[in-house]
Amino acid sequence: MTDPDSVEAAFDSFVDQAGRLDVLFNNAGMFGSAAPIDEISVEEWRQVRSVNLDGMFLCARAAFARMRAQNPQGGRIINNGSISAHVPREGSVTYTTTKHAITGLTKTLSLDGRAYDIACGQSDIGNARTELLEGIIAKNPDNPPPTMAVEDVSKAVLQMTELGPEANVQFMTLMATKMPFIGRG
Repeated sequence: MTDPDSVEAAFDSFVDQAGRLDVLFNNAGMFGSAAPIDEISVEEWRQVRSVNLDGMFLCARAAFARMRAQNPQGGRIINNGSISAHVPREGSVTYTTTKHAITGLTKTLSLDGRAYDIACGQSDIGNARTELLEGIIAKNPDNPPPTMAVEDVSKAVLQMTELGPEANVQFMTLMATKMPFIGRG
């Protein structure tokens, strides 16, 4: 998802098979090293940025172009941000910075998409039990963070996709019930 030509080819292939593109769940994320900023190499910064931000930009760009060109115009782009953009973990500068940028991408696509009936919203997920979180759990098995099933995330995102074109969930925060987001300090 970081190679522009590959992304364009994938979207072309999908539209050739399906006839149109109505929904993109735009999801990419790698954490990188958990370390202070001065211990993060420029190479690692670029790698995380390339996946988390450039990849999502390229996919949103490809989806937007196809949604704007199809007849009738329109569709829905759901960007997967992260609760880390609101309350980061220590040592998460690469991941957190890129997820902040996704909020800017979401807001801009929402504005630019209005004229073409392209809605854009964002899901900010906290502690779904994915491979990314499994790595965090493995480092602290005696005190694992609260988690939730990935299936619960799927249900919430599906609800966003099933809205009519006149409705949009701009931002949705979905997290493990006992996750210390509210009252963190």
